[in-house]
Amino acid sequence: MSPRENQSEYASRTEALQNRLGERGIDAAVIADPDSIVYLAGFWNYLGIEFGRPTLLLLPRQGDPTLVTPLMESEMCREMSWIGDVRSWADGIDGEWRAQVAKWLSPSMKTVALEQATLHPTIAHGVRASLAGRSEHDLGPVLGELRMVKSASEIAIMRNAGKVAVAMVEGARGAIGEGVPEYEVALAVLAAGTRKAASLLDGASDRFVSPTIYNLQILQSGHDTCMVHRRSSTRKIGKGEPVYLCFCGIANFRNYKLGFDREFFVGSATDEQARVYEAAVRAQQAALAAIRPGAICEDVNAAAEEAYREAGFAPPYRTGRSIGCSFLEMPELKRGDRTPIAAGMTLAVDGGITVSQQYGARVGDSVVVTDAGFEYLTPYPRELAIL
Repeated sequence: MSPRENQSEYASRTEALQNRLGERGIDAAVIADPDSIVYLAGFWNYLGIEFGRPTLLLLPRQGDPTLVTPLMESEMCREMSWIGDVRSWADGIDGEWRAQVAKWLSPSMKTVALEQATLHPTIAHGVRASLAGRSEHDLGPVLGELRMVKSASEIAIMRNAGKVAVAMVEGARGAIGEGVPEYEVALAVLAAGTRKAASLLDGASDRFVSPTIYNLQILQSGHDTCMVHRRSSTRKIGKGEPVYLCFCGIANFRNYKLGFDREFFVGSATDEQARVYEAAVRAQQAALAAIRPGAICEDVNAAAEEAYREAGFAPPYRTGRSIGCSFLEMPELKRGDRTPIAAGMTLAVDGGITVSQQYGARVGDSVVVTDAGFEYLTPYPRELAIL
């Protein structure tokens, strides 16, 4: 379904954010994070601030929103988004996007909210130049809270993202073997995920949705599995080696992202490798067993930490994070996050152990919280697998 066909949900999200602005006495918001613009406006483009061409969503506390986008993106923007007021700008002409923001900000807008944690310095400098005499509020927590619980349509998209992720790991599994270069496994992942995503799209209504899986595959083999986020290389996989794949930067569908990790062993695994791997799985499962509506995020993390300690290991990193339009959303499963878990939240939950200079063992899944506990978005075996 295209953003225009799903107009009511995007409009409802925008209205909900406007209500929250009103409750906090905020007159307007200038939104620059591309994921937030996807969430509210249903528009995405691929030529943003890294090329000096941001798209901005200008949102008054009451009334219709405005999209400010580069002229070269404006045709697509008007086709994709439900928002009727699309204003274009061109490089080097009439103050570019900065002038559009300054013109839109009315004298009555005394308090303006910005996503302070994710605001690019170039955009921050340009917008704040127009905020003289106004007070600034942080929009990040306000919008983050709104995005925590997913709608039924969002969860449906994320279930399809899970199907894409499972196809990706199956593609990897079929390519892994003794003597195979790591990059060949990564290519198999991209091809399998792309084909699965394409099978879930409709050519007529989804012409703005690319099925192509992209970004660099996180993949290591052998001793290099100690390096959690090394990308695939020309290294050839050896017999008896672990092969670790993290799909967190590439597992997505319709701009919704998942967390997903699996590890395989080629030919054999030592008893010690098996012990460490199974301890990582137990830590992940301990966290998952603690997930239910009303549970506190740091308590879920504590359940995983206890499983690590029982196995003789120290906790390596946070146990999980919320996922959705962004790779990292609120809340997080870590110490200090006292957010209560609610039905409809979507979380990536990990288990991981690194034995320095030897190997790493890791597993990760995405889940949706239900009234009874949780359901996997990435239903795939996590038992020790020897290929």
